[in-house]
Amino acid sequence: MSTLVLGIETSCDETSAAVVELGDAFALRSLVILSQDVHRLFGGVVPEIASRAHLTSVVPVTRRALADAGASLGTGDGRPIDAVAVTHAPGLVGALLVGMSYGKALAYAAGIPVLGVHHMEGHLFATALEHPDAVPPFTALLVSGGHTLLLDVEAWGSYRLLGATRDDAAGEAFDKVAKLMGLPYPGGRLIEQLARDGDPARHRFARPMVRANQTLGDADYFDVSFSGLKTALLHAVRRAESAGTLETERAHLARGFQDALVDTLVEKTDRAARAFGRERIVLGGGVACNRALAEAMQSRANPRGVRVYAPTPRLATDNAAMIAAAGAWRLARGERSDWSLNAYAAQPLPGLGTRNSGLG
Repeated sequence: MSTLVLGIETSCDETSAAVVELGDAFALRSLVILSQDVHRLFGGVVPEIASRAHLTSVVPVTRRALADAGASLGTGDGRPIDAVAVTHAPGLVGALLVGMSYGKALAYAAGIPVLGVHHMEGHLFATALEHPDAVPPFTALLVSGGHTLLLDVEAWGSYRLLGATRDDAAGEAFDKVAKLMGLPYPGGRLIEQLARDGDPARHRFARPMVRANQTLGDADYFDVSFSGLKTALLHAVRRAESAGTLETERAHLARGFQDALVDTLVEKTDRAARAFGRERIVLGGGVACNRALAEAMQSRANPRGVRVYAPTPRLATDNAAMIAAAGAWRLARGERSDWSLNAYAAQPLPGLGTRNSGLG
């Protein structure tokens, strides 16, 4: 017997609802995402504006997701929903509270369970919605605007943190570099577009925290850092501005930056897959939309028989389908959240073992 779970995601600036069915595998029944374009005016997400936008959107977005799936919350036509999964951490607390509170109320009124889901665990499940064989064990690289995590996933719910960023997250670095180059927010996709026309040899930046003499067990063997790369790009931009060549150099600068960041992520992920003998690599988070990253990862991994899985853009960015999938898995294990479930700006990934850069 399969289960039907409604997911609600409001951790940042996307209001999303989805219905996922879990039987022998995950099946996406509906997905609605409403992005808040208003933040472009401010060059970044404004938490108060995000929260108010969620308040306006969460009800119609959820109703649309239920209708598209032919599902209901116990009233009216449609197959009844078995549980509601809500993002409760990490994220903007005000934004999280909107979706979490609404989801709890729906579940309570319908007499069904509510499950709090960690946003980053949701990203781990996203690819399995499109690729049924993207299941543990695998090496996972989660790259978004707020996180850069390298994980060994032995099984769903059992994660080992291998590496993380020591400063800027990958997506944050993309947006900050775009701003340095005079590009509008959000700038990650603009950097990628510019980089396609750039000369890879024009600006070759150092690959941060990648050294030939690094060995398994070194503190920085799996970690990444992008603040130095960002500073190097800043100096290059200033030189171009002084020379009056920034307009003609933008594409080359974008290519140099993207190549350095991508090469670093690929090297660290490949190290992890080799160290733990994994035959699958799963990418997740908004930066997983970057084609250069996915292609470079495939070029490194495929020749030795390792498959790389990346979600399509609508499942790579923040969405409720991944939250519903993670919730459905936890529901199948008999888990439930208490009605005192709350929202948190930061919270460790559930099922996370002790951080370990070696094999012990």
